[in-house]
Amino acid sequence: MALPPVLRDRLRLPVIGSPLFIISNPDLVIAQCKAGIVGSFPALNARPASLLDEWLHRITEELAAWDRDHPDTPSAPFAVNHIVHKSNDRLQHDVEATTKWKVPVIITSLGAQEPVNAAVHSYGGTVLHDVINDRFARKAVEKGADGLIPVAAGAGGHAGQLSPFALIQGLREWFDGPIALSGAIAHGRSILGAQAMGADLAYVGSAFIATQEANADPAYQQMIVASSGEDITYTNLFTGVHGNYLTPSIVAAGLDPANLPVSDASAMNFGSGGNSKAKAWRDIWGCGQGIGAVKSVPTAGELVARLAAEYEEAKADLAAKTAFTAGRVLMAAA
Repeated sequence: MALPPVLRDRLRLPVIGSPLFIISNPDLVIAQCKAGIVGSFPALNARPASLLDEWLHRITEELAAWDRDHPDTPSAPFAVNHIVHKSNDRLQHDVEATTKWKVPVIITSLGAQEPVNAAVHSYGGTVLHDVINDRFARKAVEKGADGLIPVAAGAGGHAGQLSPFALIQGLREWFDGPIALSGAIAHGRSILGAQAMGADLAYVGSAFIATQEANADPAYQQMIVASSGEDITYTNLFTGVHGNYLTPSIVAAGLDPANLPVSDASAMNFGSGGNSKAKAWRDIWGCGQGIGAVKSVPTAGELVARLAAEYEEAKADLAAKTAFTAGRVLMAAA
């Protein structure tokens, strides 16, 4: 389960900040990378398409300047997410832009295409593909993905239904490449837990919505702070793909979360609202089940520092428990 150098040598914490539709912007990505985790954004967040080149220029230059000024604490690499789906008419343009700037990590979603992977590999980049089951994972690897992002039950936005235990177990039976686990991870204990299950990295999204750099409505952020895992609804109504959303935002849109109709998957449309007049992401707010750990709206750097402290505390606690168990075994054998 060796990580490529780009994901091994410059991380303070084994975390990728997941690309958040509308929410992730250069401010958030740069803050995440400076704090020591992979920062990422969906290419489609840069609108119009010409803005993507400006974003990539700014991120590349600011992180390079940080590295020159902080040689002892260099920035983590950044990533860009491409939606590899026939509905994305910008894909070729966006891949050309990320290839031009040699983006270190590319995250692909909703389809896998060999030409996209080949473009990334042409300059030595790494491709991670997000999947919700074993079948899609095998297809992604067959088409050239270097690593996988299993999106388990409880993840924010579009998510699968499999327990992370089941999903990781199945993948590790045949895949020994990089895995970043997604699904209700918003605490340092969960990061360590992801590694214990067999993942190399944790994929953290919803907690970063409630940060000061995020391009999120303050009401959205406060709803996250006030909510818990029980305040999440899983439905495909809004985009045609099943995902997790904040229940209070569904109620605010005048809908009954307990009686939502099923959308036609063939009408897949990211952001239009699917078969509903309420628009996903604008009116209906995506979120994962791990938000009970979110108690405030800090800076991204402060959030990473909290996660790092919790992660180290969890490791120390686990070591103490392991030592205690080993001691009892030795006493029993004496």
